[in-house]
Amino acid sequence: MPQKFASRFQRAALKQGPKTLSVTSLLCAAGSLSAQTAAPSKLKPQIEEIPTEMPEVVIEATGSVYNPQRLQSPKYTEPLRDIPQTITVIPKAVIEDRGAFSLRDVLKNTPGISMQAGEGGGAVSGDNLSIRGFSARSDIYLDGVRDYANYNRDPFNTEQVEITKGPSSSTVGRGSTGGSINTVSKMANLTDSVLTTVSGGTSSLYRGTVDVNQKLSEHTAFRLNTMYHSADTPGRDHVSSERYGIAASLGTGLGTDTRFMLNYQRLEESNIPDYGLPWIPNNGTFSGSGAALAGYQNQPPPGVSFNTFYGIPGVDYEKIQTDHFTAIFEHDFSEHTRVRNITRYSRSHRDSVSTAPRLRDVGVAAGNQYTTILNRQLQRRQQFTEMFGNQTNLVADFSTGPIKHALVTGMEFYLEHQQNANVAGVATLTDLYDPSVMYSPSSFPPAGAQDFTGATYPGLPAPTEAYLYTSSAYVFDTMKFGKHWEFSGGLRYDHMYATVSLPGNAPGYANADDLFSYKLALIYKPVKQGSFYFGYGTSFNPTIDGASGAGLALASSATNVSAVGLDPEHTSTYELGTKWDVLKERLSLTAALFRSEKTNARTTDASGITTLGGDQLVQGIEFSMTGNITKNWQVFAGYAIMESETKASTTAAAVGQSLSNAPPQTFNLWTTYSLLEKAQVGFGAQYMGERTSNDSSASARTAPSYWTLDAMLSYKFTEKVSLRLNIYNLADERYVGSVGGGQFVPGPGRSAALTASIKF
Repeated sequence: MPQKFASRFQRAALKQGPKTLSVTSLLCAAGSLSAQTAAPSKLKPQIEEIPTEMPEVVIEATGSVYNPQRLQSPKYTEPLRDIPQTITVIPKAVIEDRGAFSLRDVLKNTPGISMQAGEGGGAVSGDNLSIRGFSARSDIYLDGVRDYANYNRDPFNTEQVEITKGPSSSTVGRGSTGGSINTVSKMANLTDSVLTTVSGGTSSLYRGTVDVNQKLSEHTAFRLNTMYHSADTPGRDHVSSERYGIAASLGTGLGTDTRFMLNYQRLEESNIPDYGLPWIPNNGTFSGSGAALAGYQNQPPPGVSFNTFYGIPGVDYEKIQTDHFTAIFEHDFSEHTRVRNITRYSRSHRDSVSTAPRLRDVGVAAGNQYTTILNRQLQRRQQFTEMFGNQTNLVADFSTGPIKHALVTGMEFYLEHQQNANVAGVATLTDLYDPSVMYSPSSFPPAGAQDFTGATYPGLPAPTEAYLYTSSAYVFDTMKFGKHWEFSGGLRYDHMYATVSLPGNAPGYANADDLFSYKLALIYKPVKQGSFYFGYGTSFNPTIDGASGAGLALASSATNVSAVGLDPEHTSTYELGTKWDVLKERLSLTAALFRSEKTNARTTDASGITTLGGDQLVQGIEFSMTGNITKNWQVFAGYAIMESETKASTTAAAVGQSLSNAPPQTFNLWTTYSLLEKAQVGFGAQYMGERTSNDSSASARTAPSYWTLDAMLSYKFTEKVSLRLNIYNLADERYVGSVGGGQFVPGPGRSAALTASIKF
C-alpha cells in the first residue's frame, strides 16, 4: 500500500508481522472497536489489492505476535513505545502458549502483581489482587468499561490483557492506585474461521472451546465463542471449579466509516471455594494440644499438609452468574477525526457458602488460650451487582502551526448498584491435624455463635444496598514538537454520589465527591524506535469503594460508620523510564523508576475510629522484554523491585512496616523456541518475594518467597491440526499462593494439560 494512502493505524498494522496479511490483520493495530473494524472506506480499494501471501522478509523486519504495538482504548493514541507509563500487554499468543485457563493464570506474565485470599467474613473469592502493593479488586475493566463484580474471569473470549501500572484516575476514574487491568474481548471480523480446542489433564481437567467467525455479507460478520471447563485444584483436597461461557458478537459496517458492534458474554460458575489454611494467631497463649504450636505465631501451622481442606464437603459451594451486554458505535468523520461510543449493562449474582478456618480461642477469661481445636466459620452470602455505563470518546488529529496534536475528549456515565446479604457463624469444630473430626457446637459452645448444622442455615438478613452515580468528563492531548519532543497531558473531572441503606434500624448514609485528577509527561525520542520520558499522575479512592472486597458499601455495620464522611484517598506517582523497539522492531525493551505515595490513607485506630491519617509509599524499578530475539525465539519477561513503607498510621505498630501484598521482588519469564518447522518448546519461570498479610508488625503474617517453573511442547501436524502439552509447577513447589488476614490459600501443585487445536 502506498504510504500516502496509509493512516497511522494502517502503517502500524503492517508492522504486526503475521505471514498472511488480510483485511483482518492489517487493521488489528487500530486499537478501536476491534482488531478489524477501523478502516476508513476510502482506504478499502488499496487494502484489498494487497496479496494474501507476503514474502518471508516481512516477518524478519516487523513485530511479533508476542509484541503488540497498541492498546484497545482510544484514550491512548500513540504506540506503546511512546506512552509515558509502564504498560504490559499480554497477547492471545502468550495466553494460549502458556495454557492459561483463568485471568489469574494470565497475570503471572507481569511483575508487581500479587494475589489476595478472600476473607470469610469480609471479602469474597474471585479475582482479588494487588498491583504494586495497592488493592486492585475494583480496577478491572472489560473493553475499557469498569467490570467490578466479584467472579473468576476466564480468558476464553479474550484477545489480549492490558496492565497499566501507576495511578491513572485521569484515564479510568476512581481507584487505579497501583494500576488497572483491561481485558479485550474477541469480536466479529471479516474472515471465515472455526477453531476448536479440547483439553484434558491431571486433576480431572476437562475443557473445550469453540470459536466461530462467519462473514455474513460484505460488511457484516458474526462471531460465537463457547467454553466448558471442569477441574479439581491440583494439590488441594475437595476444591474444584466448573464453569461454562458463551460470547456472541455481531458487527455491521465493518471496513467502512460507520461501524456498529453488539456483544453479549455470559459466564456461569459452580465451584467449591477454597479458604485455605489458618495462620497461627499471635494474640494469646497455647495450652494442651496447642502447646506444639508455640513459637509458630503468624506462620502456617507446622506439620499440616498444604493439601488439607477445612471446609465442609457437601456443604460449601459457590454459584456465580455474570452477564455483559455491550453496544459499540464508531464513526470516522475523516482520516483525522473519529468518535466511539460504548454502552454496557452488566449484572452478576453470587450465592455461596464457604468455611474459613480459625484456631479456637477458649476465651478471654482463660487468658486467650489456644488448642488445636479449629473453628469452621461458615459464611453464607448472596450478592447481586449490576451496572449501566456509557462512554463516549472523540479523537482528533490536527496541527497548530508546527505542533501536531492527538486530542481525545470524552464523557462517562455510570450507575452501579449492589445488594449484599451475609451471615456468619460456626458450623462445626474440628481438629487442626484431623479435619475429619466433627465436634458438635453444643459440645464446645463458642460465645455468640450461631448453630449451623449440616446443610441447614439460618435465614439471611435484609441486604445492605448501595448505589453509586458517577459522571465524568476528560481531555487528553499528545503534542509533538518536531521530530524529537512530545508532551502528553490529561485532566479529568468526576462527580460521584453514593447512597447506602443498611439492614434493620441502622441509619443509612449518603456522600458526594467532586474530584479532579490529572497526568503530565514529557517524552524525548532520539530516534523513531526509542523514547525517554518523565511522567506524573494522580488517583483517588472514594470511601464508597473502600470495602475489603464485599462490594461497594464500606459502612456495613456501626463499627465503621466513622469512615462514611471521609474525603477520598489521594495518590500521586512519579515515573522516569525508557522504551525501545530493537532488532528491526521485533523486540521491545522497557525500564522505569517509579515512586507512588498515598498521603491521606485511611487508617483505623484501636477504638475503631477511621481517619485519613495514613501515609503509604511504594517505590522501585521495573524492566520488561517482549517479542522475538530471533525468528524462532520468542520471549516475554519482566522483573520488578519494590520497596514499600507505611510512613504514618494511627496504628503505631504499622509505622515503618512494609505494605501488605507488596513483594520486594517479582520476576516472570515465558520463552518459546521453534526447533523445527512444526515443533516448538516453551519454558516459564515465576518468582514471588515475601509478602505480608497486613502492615502491622504485631499481627503481620509473612508468606515465604517461592519459584514456580512451567514447560510446554507443541507440534503442528498440519496447518489445521496441532497438539500442545503444558506442564505447570514442574517441581511441585508447595507455596502460599494468596495471602489473607486470617488464612492463606496454597498455590496449585504440579499438573499437566494436553490440548488439541483443530481449525476448519
